[in-house]
Amino acid sequence: MPRSRHEATRVETTVDGLRRWRNQIKSSIGLVPTMGALHEGHLTLVRQARRENDLVAVSIFVNPTQFDEQHDFAAYPRDLESDLRLLREQQVELVFVPPVEEMYPAGFATSIDVAGLSEPLEGEFRPGHFRGVATVVARLLTLFQPTRAYFGRKDYQQLIIIQRMVRDLGMPISIVGSPTVREVDGLAFSSRNRLLTPVERAAAARIPEAIIQARTLFQAGERAAGWICQVVSDELAKEPLIEIEYVTIRNGETLAEQAVLDPTSVLLIAVRIGNVRLIDNLIFSE
Repeated sequence: MPRSRHEATRVETTVDGLRRWRNQIKSSIGLVPTMGALHEGHLTLVRQARRENDLVAVSIFVNPTQFDEQHDFAAYPRDLESDLRLLREQQVELVFVPPVEEMYPAGFATSIDVAGLSEPLEGEFRPGHFRGVATVVARLLTLFQPTRAYFGRKDYQQLIIIQRMVRDLGMPISIVGSPTVREVDGLAFSSRNRLLTPVERAAAARIPEAIIQARTLFQAGERAAGWICQVVSDELAKEPLIEIEYVTIRNGETLAEQAVLDPTSVLLIAVRIGNVRLIDNLIFSE
């Protein structure tokens, strides 16, 4: 049964502690896996999980195996005190905050590759990234055994990789993809946003402006992927602080490149601004 709203949020740091909690639960569980540095995007997932489940659990773990650059792992924002305060305000039942040795104990030798979907785009620029993502998510899903797990669509490639992994492995879990949550100027909420300097943050506003141009072209009837990508790239190039890694339109299920948009098409963008890497997308069907 759901706990009374006056009960305190439980914080566990060990796998054994998590298992003891899980063994007591007979109700539906909504899991929101995070790497902390929580923002409104995460909290939107928590609130959706609350609406759709009896209990809500959140994991906070900065996963070292999904970082291809050590300095990026070291620089990733961490603010556990603030994260726990926000989750207590949301009345989350359980927060799992494991150290690395709990997630990857001595002798841990298993990894998961989702072939095909993992190699392009982020996989090209961040080798091994999705192996780390799939492995840690599989471990969390195995430990929590949630009814549903929630991920934002901002990380579109990650979302479809996790959905494929769960389907292929026959996990009895629903993977819920939630719409991207944006700041006032349209920039997608991201923990990395707080690493931007004020000047870089202003420059980042060019990303949603470029996405708006793509949406406008699509709504006007444009279906040529190359032309839409060129317009988006030109808009991003107006900001000298933006270094484009990719602007591409792909099939939303297979990530195959497209020349002409179809009902599944997704615009995917990755840029660097200073030392910060940002991704965003536009799902044309939404």
